[in-house]
Amino acid sequence: MIATDIKYCNRCDTELTESGECKPCHKKSNAITNPIFGPKSNPLRMWVNGKYISSKHPLYKAGRYKSFGDLAFGSLNNYNLIKEGYVYAISNAAWPEWIKIGKAIDADDRLSSYQTSSPMRDYKLVHSVYFDDRNAAEKKAHILAAFKTAHPWNKHDNGEWFKLTDEQAVEILKEITID
Repeated sequence: MIATDIKYCNRCDTELTESGECKPCHKKSNAITNPIFGPKSNPLRMWVNGKYISSKHPLYKAGRYKSFGDLAFGSLNNYNLIKEGYVYAISNAAWPEWIKIGKAIDADDRLSSYQTSSPMRDYKLVHSVYFDDRNAAEKKAHILAAFKTAHPWNKHDNGEWFKLTDEQAVEILKEITID
């Protein structure tokens, strides 16, 4: 093309392609005129509880889901293969002396799943820590929690629930090291 043959877009003053198309304006108009592939409703994207999830996420599967739990049942094999994630401590005012220590790919998502079983929505995420191997970290957290609460006169744990204060739970999660 000769310099005098360069054409510009009437709307945004961007140089047009050889075919006469303005790429920025075409993208904008396509999102408006074709809402199926617009940024919010693109069926090739993944959304969990209204949050966009990158295609790089290990559980990526295009669609809209209420929680990772909903998604996990659709791809349970992938869920079990994922090592990384969070070890968390959750409490509930109904049982003030008890803290649940568990593992999840996303601690906030796990908290949401607990809230659905409580009419008061009174579960609280005390603390969570990300680990490359959430399974090993959770095992260590359970051992530390059992050790901290071991009293011969009282049953100190009930599965993943331990008689701990919020401060003790945070301390336990901070003490975990994975080799």
